[in-house]
Amino acid sequence: MSSVIRVTKEFGFEMAHALFNHDGPCRNVHGHSYRLFVTVSGVPLNDPASPKNGMVIDFSDLKRIVRDEIIDRFDHAFVISDSYNIEKLDRFRELSANTLVVNYQPTCENLVSDFAGRILKRLPEGVRLLSLKLYETASSYAEWFASDNE
Repeated sequence: MSSVIRVTKEFGFEMAHALFNHDGPCRNVHGHSYRLFVTVSGVPLNDPASPKNGMVIDFSDLKRIVRDEIIDRFDHAFVISDSYNIEKLDRFRELSANTLVVNYQPTCENLVSDFAGRILKRLPEGVRLLSLKLYETASSYAEWFASDNE
């Protein structure tokens, strides 16, 4: 039987950000405990000789991809847009040794889109990134779906 199966893994990380030119309190430096759900799909391997038999992707392989591309870069980082002037960027860097400057406004929506691109380039053949769900707070999240981005 060759059914397409969805596999999801949850990740957590802490991150601070400030939103450039925002008209509310998120313009100030603040942090969140993010939860990221990564869902991939594929046909489980049907090869009794393989140690990956029966798997769409080994959870440890998915964990390594997400750790390398997202967790190791964004966990306990202060993320800001490159829209700030250079003097302000330098001041932010002085405050946090782990300042990550990105070329977008670091909203939950833009972060989840960035994360999708990072994961897509690392998935093995036959494994498709189906969706991401990024919780910024316990009740607020953004989602990315492959079907919306084809």
